[in-house]
Amino acid sequence: MGSKESVAILKGVGKQAVETLQEMKIETLHDLIMTFPYRHEDFQLKDLVDTPHNERVTVEGRVESEPSVLFLGKNKSRTQVRVLVGRHLIKAIFFNQPYVKAKLHLGEIITLTGKWDRGRQVITVSNHTIGPRTNGADFEPVYSLKGSIHQKTFRKLMRQALDLVKEDMEDCLPKVFVDAYQLAPIQEALEWVHFPPDGEKVKQARRRFVYEELLVFQLKMQALRKKNREEEGGSFIDYDLERLKIFIESLPFNLTAAQKRVVNEICKDMKEPFRMNRLLQGDVGSGKTVVAAIALYAAYTAGLQGALMAPTEILAEQHANTLEQWFRPFSLNIALLTGSVKGKKRQLILEQLANGEIDLLIGTHALIQPEVRFHKLGLVITDEQHRFGVDQRRVLKDKGYNPDVLFMTATPIPRTLAISAFGEMDVSVIDEMPAGRKEIETYWMKKEMFGKIVGRMEKELTAGRQAYVICPLIEESDKLDYQNAVDLFQQLSMYFKDRFTVGLMHGRLHSDEKEQTMREFSEGQIAVLVSTTVVEVGVNVPNASFMLIYDAERFGLSQLHQLRGRVGRGSEQSYCILLADPKTEIGKERMTTMTETNDGFVLAEKDLQLRGPGDFFGRKQSGIPEFKMADLIHDYRALETARKDAEKLISSEEFWHAEDMSCLRQQIEKSGILSGGRLD
Repeated sequence: MGSKESVAILKGVGKQAVETLQEMKIETLHDLIMTFPYRHEDFQLKDLVDTPHNERVTVEGRVESEPSVLFLGKNKSRTQVRVLVGRHLIKAIFFNQPYVKAKLHLGEIITLTGKWDRGRQVITVSNHTIGPRTNGADFEPVYSLKGSIHQKTFRKLMRQALDLVKEDMEDCLPKVFVDAYQLAPIQEALEWVHFPPDGEKVKQARRRFVYEELLVFQLKMQALRKKNREEEGGSFIDYDLERLKIFIESLPFNLTAAQKRVVNEICKDMKEPFRMNRLLQGDVGSGKTVVAAIALYAAYTAGLQGALMAPTEILAEQHANTLEQWFRPFSLNIALLTGSVKGKKRQLILEQLANGEIDLLIGTHALIQPEVRFHKLGLVITDEQHRFGVDQRRVLKDKGYNPDVLFMTATPIPRTLAISAFGEMDVSVIDEMPAGRKEIETYWMKKEMFGKIVGRMEKELTAGRQAYVICPLIEESDKLDYQNAVDLFQQLSMYFKDRFTVGLMHGRLHSDEKEQTMREFSEGQIAVLVSTTVVEVGVNVPNASFMLIYDAERFGLSQLHQLRGRVGRGSEQSYCILLADPKTEIGKERMTTMTETNDGFVLAEKDLQLRGPGDFFGRKQSGIPEFKMADLIHDYRALETARKDAEKLISSEEFWHAEDMSCLRQQIEKSGILSGGRLD
């Protein structure tokens, strides 16, 4: 019997069960047996001496007292009984199970499973059997189910399905990998994941399915990368190395070792005949802009135009000012195109761009308007790439004949997520800060310290510097008791009245109002900027040396780090105050972590551990796949191995023709990548 048979052939599966299983995306026997448990209940008997506090435990003991029931209200009760487990006389508590009173008798042996409170010597029982544990498995799978199907019923269906088709299941993993990594064959792995004889077999089954899942995913990523390179082609950018060296030597600082490494990676790509598709990661202040400048100058020496797109007018202007200074001795014609550039000036820029007089165009999304035409576009750089949609980035890329593309981001993305979310791209990382940059001093303080903090801020303002005050909400909310930007703006305006100007910025302001407020802050007309997180990206005010983040526990570590990166950009010592009263241990750990490190990549890895990959990017736009078995945080070594194996396979001729690779090829074909589809 084949695994493609409908689940309707199983005993006990009627019309309603078929519909419920279909809701769970289970239609065939194959779908059923490839539905893995999300955890296993461990019913092995444990010694309470070795059981940590709050751990789930299964024990066997003798009933030592008559059970008593206390009714706590409608349908609520607590039944308790004393049980002798080894040398421990413990209390067993059953919530909302008054019927167990009639089942428990003095001197009787009982098996209990539940949470162990070591201090009170109490087990809160979640599962029990009368008598010693003689039947039933030590490890029982727990599935994510819907409707009226219960765990016991689902396990019976799983047993039937496995018995029918397990032996005929094709092993999608070629023997070379099964042998090299000592992985369980498919038949054993299926039996062990659904009906494990012991904990070790659960680990072996999981190890096999994790690797297979990650290998298939990475194969799809690498196939997409290969397809893009082969079909899109690209231009060989024959830059002038000697002229490029002269430009680098003219810069008013030396490159860090990390900057030199990524420049070499980018320049190597530019010399290749395929289109560069590279992500450049660099922490706030690590020097991504100079790397971009070197790449743009390389394209210029090859007779090609460059484009740099930034998410805001202010950031575009900052880039234009910086690049004009660096390129001034080298006669590049640079133009700035934003929504504010209108009339004859705009028309002149468009004409000069189309006839090749402009070498480098810097701007906002104005660059992707239909009337913007390049003469010979060779390199496209997108700053803060996650702020633009996929279509916006694609439109700019399409303005040249497959120009090389470099995406830049100051959001430190943990390597595990970079491999997954950007697997079809090459990733370069600037993991070193320029010499002489002062580390931002970060402190975690409680709400009652607010007055002292404002006093400290006033010292910075009196010394001629500026400050940010960040809060999570715009206006007062009934649902969340957090300080809001409007209230804080009013408070500080009153406090600093006639001494320092306070500004307000948030997402509900019109874009022109935001630009105006930010410009006034940049020019020093505003001393204190009260803002929501709209200042998170792309604001460079070197005179700002103080940041207060109100209700800091509301933010993730990576976001806090991005916010903190708005200060510390000048020569003065800068400070970041986290005002927070976290209620959870994780919240307290986040605040402590922020005060201990300024390394964005360390914080990103920690954020990933505390919050998970979906929350890291935001679930809807994350691009992070949902795996049945794999966990990107804990299985990062398997992810690295799978990526390397996938790269070798996709680039080898054998993979595309060998018989034992056909199952893996089918997985790629199903995704639609090879026929022009996109990887979901």
